[in-house]
Amino acid sequence: MYDLIFKNGNIFIDENKIEKIDLGIKSGVISTIGNLNSSKAKNIIDLKNLLVLPGCIDSQVHFREPGLIHKEDIESGTRGAILGGITSIFEMPNTKPNTTSLEAFNQKIEIARKKAFCNYAFFIGASKKNYHDLEELEKLSGCSGVKIFMGSSTGNLLVEDDENLRKILSNGKRRVSVHSEDEFRLRERKYIIQGTNTSVIDHQLWRDVKTAVTSTKRLIKIATECSRKIHILHISTKDEIEIIGKNKKYVSSEVTPQHLYFHSPECYAELGSLCQMNPPIRTKDHKEGLWDGIRKKIIDVIGSDHAPHTIDEKKKKYPDCPSGMTGVQTLVPVMLNFVNQKKLSISDFVRLTSTNPAKLFGVKKKGLIKKGFDADLTIVDLKKKNMVENKDIVSKSSWSPYDGKIFQGWPVMTVVNGHIVMRENEIIGNRSGQKVLFN
Repeated sequence: MYDLIFKNGNIFIDENKIEKIDLGIKSGVISTIGNLNSSKAKNIIDLKNLLVLPGCIDSQVHFREPGLIHKEDIESGTRGAILGGITSIFEMPNTKPNTTSLEAFNQKIEIARKKAFCNYAFFIGASKKNYHDLEELEKLSGCSGVKIFMGSSTGNLLVEDDENLRKILSNGKRRVSVHSEDEFRLRERKYIIQGTNTSVIDHQLWRDVKTAVTSTKRLIKIATECSRKIHILHISTKDEIEIIGKNKKYVSSEVTPQHLYFHSPECYAELGSLCQMNPPIRTKDHKEGLWDGIRKKIIDVIGSDHAPHTIDEKKKKYPDCPSGMTGVQTLVPVMLNFVNQKKLSISDFVRLTSTNPAKLFGVKKKGLIKKGFDADLTIVDLKKKNMVENKDIVSKSSWSPYDGKIFQGWPVMTVVNGHIVMRENEIIGNRSGQKVLFN
């Protein structure tokens, strides 16, 4: 007997194939893909032609716990994830304390074990002090890899110089994720935001295109010298797309939904500091360059860079307002809306949000709908239209840059380890998140 059978769903079973077929789930694993008309299960659900996709993985979130839980915590962050169709998250190390040690890492794992609604893994932050430990730290169970901040961050996580970058990239074997902005140029140009008449529109002038490009060139050069694979987060410039396209041997990259949706100066006129992030949202030609990177498969992953702050913090006068926005709950509908607009195929969506994150980071038994793989599923209705409203955002910060926007294509059911945890925008059942395991 199966624990759960899904019938009459359109199942995404490989890169170019969607088939109307049954799914049988036993002990949290996909047990059978085939005709199950005569089979019994504790629960049988007729999906009525809904689209069943491999569980979406958001490989860049900031859930702020420990230390900053007035903005977010692991419980509220993972609630938002499952409401948004996300089955696994990789969380970043710039909490307080920074996740740079075994003790800090284990603290997060223990919190998540008790509180997570979706599957979870955590990055180890690279610093100038812990580089010699990274080869062992990256092997920790539930570790999604090492994260480097080349531009300004919190605590001791800033690694701005080539010498220390080289030390970090020479210690360990797994793919390293990097926030690529040149700290030296940011310091040189800080005068731009220190005048009396500055506004959030100056954010993109301070953290300009050259800030991103200079950093990315330096990073790729060192990674190539060290023969170390890197993953460049939240690409924001068309120039970097061209550079990365010529250096794919060691380089993978991510783009965020917000960099694909918004552009300057319109976004700043509409939203002010609510659309302020690092690296900044840029002009329309850069947005089109990012779309070109998706079409050419230079971009490998979509990540939300969910980085919440309270609305009071965000509404401070620039530059006293922090950078970052919510995104884990809206990643899937924003991208499915692009599918409906024919800017993206459903195969591209799965590749960018499921298959590639699992493949690039070496996730065990996730990213595909396949016999023996974990039963993590994102079930969507491509015809459903809905408006994003702040009142529905469960992040502790309770706001979204997409407030008032209508998207077509929404997750209607989230399945984590064989358990239905969200159905029709309601969280059901118990916390089902488990530690993500890596090869």
